Amino acid sequence: MEADDWHGFVAVGQGRTLLTVDADLREKSFSALRFDVGVSPEVNESDPNQYPASSVLNPLVNGLHWGWQGGYVFLALEGHYDETRGFSYHIANDENRMSVEVPLTFDGSSQRSIQLNFDVGRIFEGISIRNDGESTHSREGDVLALRLKRNVERAFSFFGTSSDYFHETVTPQEESVAHGSLYPLRVTKRFPEVALPSDNPLTVEGVRLGERLFHDPRLSKNNQQSCAACHQRSHAFTDPNKRYSVGVVGKSGVRNAMPLFNLAWKKAFFWDGRAPSLREQVLEPIQDAHEMHASLDEVMEKLAADKGYRGLFEEAFGQSEITSDFLAKALEQFLSTLISQDSKFDRAARGETTFTSEEQRGLQLFVTEFDPKNNQRGADCFHCHGGNLFTNHAFANNGLDSAFTDLGLGKVSGLADDKGKFATPSLRNVAVTGPYMHDGRFATLAEVIEHYDNG
Repeated sequence: MEADDWHGFVAVGQGRTLLTVDADLREKSFSALRFDVGVSPEVNESDPNQYPASSVLNPLVNGLHWGWQGGYVFLALEGHYDETRGFSYHIANDENRMSVEVPLTFDGSSQRSIQLNFDVGRIFEGISIRNDGESTHSREGDVLALRLKRNVERAFSFFGTSSDYFHETVTPQEESVAHGSLYPLRVTKRFPEVALPSDNPLTVEGVRLGERLFHDPRLSKNNQQSCAACHQRSHAFTDPNKRYSVGVVGKSGVRNAMPLFNLAWKKAFFWDGRAPSLREQVLEPIQDAHEMHASLDEVMEKLAADKGYRGLFEEAFGQSEITSDFLAKALEQFLSTLISQDSKFDRAARGETTFTSEEQRGLQLFVTEFDPKNNQRGADCFHCHGGNLFTNHAFANNGLDSAFTDLGLGKVSGLADDKGKFATPSLRNVAVTGPYMHDGRFATLAEVIEHYDNG
């Protein structure tokens, strides 16, 4: 299957790495993928102003058209090779159009996207920036451009296939970030688009720093407990089989540790919703007497004494000063990348697998209302746990108690109607996040279902 009018624009710095081909690939099998890096001579020499505002050939979209003289830049690669010296390689002009063929096995009936590796390191094979040149603009007879062209053609390889569609970008709509490179967050199109903080765009450096901080016990008073101690990855970042986690001074908490995933869609945090953002939420456990029991000042002092951390904060935020604001932003970035989106439910929804008869019956009960007058007798779960995120992100009193020992949202809002209301948790990963409810009173899912079935 071939076409000469499929075009795509990739900008790694913008997190733009997804290309869409408008073609019906069903019932077709392929053994290779062939594409050009660069446009045809006809397109290269045409008027770029003819393309609509959304077209990747529109110069305002790609930023790679060379102005009134005409012609596109086929590939732009810029960076630094030491602390003070940079390079700028622009490959252009018809003779430098690159052709790539990648062997692969691809069945269009079951797979929907192809994942490629682009190894930037291979572009520099046999090339010394210092000796061969810090720039090229692909003028006629440019030897460096020709060598780069040959290396680019060998830099692509087949990585794998995926049957999911992903949002093209879920980063703030900025062409670049002040420091670091945008983190390529992949979110299935089966989820709503997510609005990430505009003043804290996800970067590779920021996420890496946040993950390190999440696992660092120096955030606690006695250097013995990290965030990860009570939020274990193998249990969807919760504290398995414990009603209450135990803090650094041996005190038990008062609520069950919540799992940490799909937080980027939440608007209020903790069981009682008292924190309006992840950035504010992450600082509370550090200071809580029942948890890590440290002061922010002493944590900042410990991190500042580590030369390695100063470098990591510099890479992530452009300055080596370590502040609680940067600490919170780094943790916010890391936690925002914890996305649960590929369960058996998702694979079944994509047609890759099928439910067992019991699972299908469970789904039917899950989405059926309890309405005896109309002969409907379902479990009615979906009103609170509907959608692909399996939560409505609301707060509810689900009838656990008639007399409240924990007011929940009511303590935060001060409203009588909010007494006993707690956050509706997502049911994703529910098999590994027990015990259940805000106080962990139910050890098993059977107990949870029994609660909702009676009284």
